[in-house]
Amino acid sequence: MPTTPSSAGSSVRLEQVTKAYGSTTVLHGVDLALEPGELVCLLGPSGCGKTTALRCIAGLEAVSGGRVLIGEQDVTDVPVNRRDIGMVFQQYSLFPHLTVARNVEFGLSMRRIAKEERASRSAEMLEIVGLSHLAERFPHELSGGQQQRVALARALVTRPRALLLDEPLSALDAKVRVRLREQIRAIQTELGITTVFVTHDQEEALAVSDRVAVMEGGRIAQLGTPEELYRRPNSPFVADFVGLSNRIEGELSGDRVVVRGAALPVIAGGAAADSRVTAYLRPEHVRLAPIAGEGSAAAGTPSALEAVVVSSGFLGAIRRTVVQFDDGVTLASQHGADAAFAAGDRVAVAFSPEPVTVAPAD
Repeated sequence: MPTTPSSAGSSVRLEQVTKAYGSTTVLHGVDLALEPGELVCLLGPSGCGKTTALRCIAGLEAVSGGRVLIGEQDVTDVPVNRRDIGMVFQQYSLFPHLTVARNVEFGLSMRRIAKEERASRSAEMLEIVGLSHLAERFPHELSGGQQQRVALARALVTRPRALLLDEPLSALDAKVRVRLREQIRAIQTELGITTVFVTHDQEEALAVSDRVAVMEGGRIAQLGTPEELYRRPNSPFVADFVGLSNRIEGELSGDRVVVRGAALPVIAGGAAADSRVTAYLRPEHVRLAPIAGEGSAAAGTPSALEAVVVSSGFLGAIRRTVVQFDDGVTLASQHGADAAFAAGDRVAVAFSPEPVTVAPAD
């Protein structure tokens, strides 16, 4: 991929930012700090405040309290057109009557950049996003993925201090989304531009981020690397929202939870000691083994229990198999595709000794 000079990314900070609409508070004292060149995803369900936080950074929403800083500049009261940011939305918002090249140049025209420099920078950015050969086409002649890359080039051509992406891939089909998110990440890394990426898609957030801020009810529930959020969720909400989790009842005893005879270490939770709890167990930590004879247990696996396979789905590199115990409790197991189970098979179930998050039992 070609390179282009770019101003170093700036830090972006929210300091105790609140946002209220009348009597309804959408953001509750949000603190967030991005290092220069970092990509942070705001992840969460609809209504959690992630888009509102992004719009506060952009200046599209006036904050009700707190401060927004880009670099060392307090931009809380600075108009959006003077914040020196680039934005890409879910809707491409391209000008239908302008060519691809002219769409990309638009921000430079508004800044009264000379024609020759506009053309040069536009061509340079189109090369970076891989669309040089489409410079003279119009938006209606492009695919959705190509249009979104034009929007990205238009946002980056002004060399902004920060890039804000609001659900930029949600209108695209699955394969295009994966390809484009990889391209966005590669371009962002190459240019070193500080980026805030809003999404409700947890796989997307884990795939592209340096860190992820999981939002719940207008607050940041947890901020960490993708690995930290997945392997060490600090609350039942994060465990349930990031990735897949089985919910299974157990007994909390000290720093362990006993689940069907298996003592598993506990990560987090607000349950009282020696109480019934719900443990959040990842499917890949549920191990299955075939049982040779009816009623036999898996040798050498003290925590193994018997269950019946309900269904098993092939997902390419993995399979997801659902089993049911005699008391009706079901669990999902995620395992290699080579291990195939059929509905009705009896299997031995064991749990990997990985830490789990717990919450008071319902």
